[in-house]
Order: sequence, then C-alpha cells, then structure tokens
Amino acid sequence: MSDIKYRSAFSFAFPIMVPMGISFFFIGLGFGLYATSQGFPWWTAPVLAATIFAGSMEFVTIGMLMAGFDPLNAFVLTMFVNGRHFFYGLSALQKYVHMGWKWFPTVAWMCDESFAINMATKLPDDVDEKWFYFHVSWLNYVFWVFSTFIGGLFGNLLAAVDLRGIDFVLPGLFIVVFLEMLLNAKNNKIRAFGVAGAAMAIVMLLLVGKSLFMLLSMSCMLVACYIAYKWGGVHLD
Repeated sequence: MSDIKYRSAFSFAFPIMVPMGISFFFIGLGFGLYATSQGFPWWTAPVLAATIFAGSMEFVTIGMLMAGFDPLNAFVLTMFVNGRHFFYGLSALQKYVHMGWKWFPTVAWMCDESFAINMATKLPDDVDEKWFYFHVSWLNYVFWVFSTFIGGLFGNLLAAVDLRGIDFVLPGLFIVVFLEMLLNAKNNKIRAFGVAGAAMAIVMLLLVGKSLFMLLSMSCMLVACYIAYKWGGVHLD
C-alpha cells in the first residue's frame, strides 16, 4: 500500500516541480558563478547549498566568508534574512504530523518554494499528502544543489551567458500562488487577512528596506492574527 502511495504522490508532484526546477537551475547557476567569481573553489557553491539550503542566505554567506570570522554578526544577519522560517513552521504544524521518518527531511528541506506549493496545492483523494510534502521538499533540495554544482563547475564558461531578468521567476511564482489562494479562499475574512498582509509587507518595505521588512512584517501579521483570534472572535476555519 505504501509503495502505491509513493508512486502516486511522486507522479503528481514531479510535473508540478519541473517549472520550479528550471527556475532553480538558473538561479543556482548564478550562485555558482558568483562564488567562483569571488575566488572560491568550484565546490564551495554546492557545499553551501547542501548544508545551508536557505537561498538568499547562501549569497550573503559568500560575503561573510570574505569579511572574516564574525560569528555574532553571522547569527544576527541569519536571523534577519531567514527568520521567516519560524513562521513557516508555525503555519505547517498541523500539516507536517504523523509522517514517520519523512518528517525530519521534509521539515529540514522546507524553503519558500516548498512551503508555497505544499500549502497551496489541492491534492486528489488518491494522492497521499504526506508523501507529496516529502517529494516536493526533496525535489527542491536536489534541484538547488545540482544547479549550484553546475554553476560552480562550469562558472567560467557561463560567465558570458546573459541571465538578466531570470531572478523574477520565483517572485512571479509567489505572486501567482498568492493570487490563487486569495481567489480560492473559503470566506472574505481570509481574503481580508491576505490583502492586509500584503499591504503590511509593502509598508514595511518602504519604511525599513528590503533587509528587514520580511521579519518585521511577518511579526506584525502574527500579532494582528493573534489579536483578531483572541479578542476579536475571528476564526478562519
């Protein structure tokens, strides 16, 4: 029975992940190229990708490695850049349960893209949701590490390729996922919270800049949702 669920979930997840893999490939090439252009050996990019697996933080890590040993600054910067993962974990608490051995890799490999797909995709009855979450997570991980490996190994050959504009692929994906979730929301309360969250993120971006707006806007949204639930009687289910 588990083998049938495995094949069904994988066959459903893989076509969804192919466009993601293509976008990861080009961004990973850029990261591998960036790492080698700063004088690091070709294997630096895939090693950082495999051990950190935090997207933008890996680009920042190259700069920190060049600046010298500063663990406190590294910790604070990592919290600001990737603090949003705490909120992912809170949102996925009820979904990532009863997964057995699949729980740890699914949680460890959760990133922006995995979270967006796992939370937004409506699964048919014959697809096991736990296996689907697992496949999405490990496919994203493999796509990213492989792309950085290619970028690091052939970075010098790829330097002449014009990749301008390719970095908009992932923001475009998040915009589409957000709009789809907004249009398919169960009620107007959920739509109102979605619009308010987007507006809050824009305000924070204008006020504090792109380095801090993500963590601050998510913190404000968490507080607003708690107040609405605790004292406003708002239940989104």
